[in-house]
Amino acid sequence: MPKKKSRGNGSGTVYPRKNKQGKVSGYLGSYVGPDRKRRYVSGKTKGECERSLRAAMSDADKGLIFDAGSLTVGAYMDRWIEDSAKGTLAPRTYHNYKIQIREHIKPAFGTMKLSKLTAANVQGLYASKLQTLKPSSVRYIHAVLHRALDQAVKWNLIPRNPAASADPPKVSREEITPLTAEQARAFMAAAKGEKFGALFILSLTCGLRCGEALGLRWADIDLHTGTLRVNRQLQRLRSGGGLVFSEPKNASRRTIQLPQRALEALRNHRKQQSEVPSGAKDYDNSGLLFATGKGTPLDAQNVINRHFKPLLKDAGLPDIRFHDLRHTCATLLLGRNVNPKLVQHLLGHASITMTLDTYSHWIPSMGRHAADGMDEALG
Repeated sequence: MPKKKSRGNGSGTVYPRKNKQGKVSGYLGSYVGPDRKRRYVSGKTKGECERSLRAAMSDADKGLIFDAGSLTVGAYMDRWIEDSAKGTLAPRTYHNYKIQIREHIKPAFGTMKLSKLTAANVQGLYASKLQTLKPSSVRYIHAVLHRALDQAVKWNLIPRNPAASADPPKVSREEITPLTAEQARAFMAAAKGEKFGALFILSLTCGLRCGEALGLRWADIDLHTGTLRVNRQLQRLRSGGGLVFSEPKNASRRTIQLPQRALEALRNHRKQQSEVPSGAKDYDNSGLLFATGKGTPLDAQNVINRHFKPLLKDAGLPDIRFHDLRHTCATLLLGRNVNPKLVQHLLGHASITMTLDTYSHWIPSMGRHAADGMDEALG
């Protein structure tokens, strides 16, 4: 009779779990963690349980030690954001996730055991928050909670994600308010000679996000070839977190061919900037395209409130958001039948679907093509 193969020391134990009738209903795995406490995992089959056991022991070696039986939602969220999420999130996103956890998730579920959290609890949180917050804000809470609980499932702390069975509120798409071609020309004429005129013209003609434009350095611009590289962005962290530079999403990294109006504005801006004394003791020569008088990064909200909004008012233009300059860029191009794929690249959208979903009704030829297609089909 062949000798039974034994498991090595420290490799954990897997054994059948039996119901009241003595039948095997699943498997239970256990091991002794670095803190000398016994940890447990489960699986429907022996192989599944062994894989879960190996994963749990690997996490324990990395310092991810949880007592699933007594672990609270608050304690789990704190460990998740620091041990798992922090290394994968941009600084601003990490900062905002921590705010959602501190201000909304922990006050609601902080002392509740993670294993006791249900979809009904999560749905109740959304309903209560809708009394004081916008649907988009509640959906953000949902996004953080859903992602965190997905990781809890992967770590075998809970069998399923309660947030996956809850229904976050729907958010209606906000109607965009771009400038017309005539208004855009008036805006650019008014921006000439303004302190941040080059910033406004660049954002309108190239469809840059405000953070992308404020993150630009002169090293990102080639005035001879007329190209611009977007490879970082400037963002303000909420609740007094300050200004930080961060990498944009992959699709937002792009090289843009500059239109003549943008090139002219940048050349004038560089000339004006070179005339400003930069040898002062407290001057920060960071090479930023748009900076304060001390060479430090600009706060977007200050630029908008002190320069952009007054410019619109003085020029007799609609009170649009800064982001509507980006929408203006897209609608002007699509309205002249520029290929949507080119507009997608210019804006840094992750997919053509995003571009078409946002701007399809601004493409004048689409309605005509549809009508002509129906006429042709019906003879």
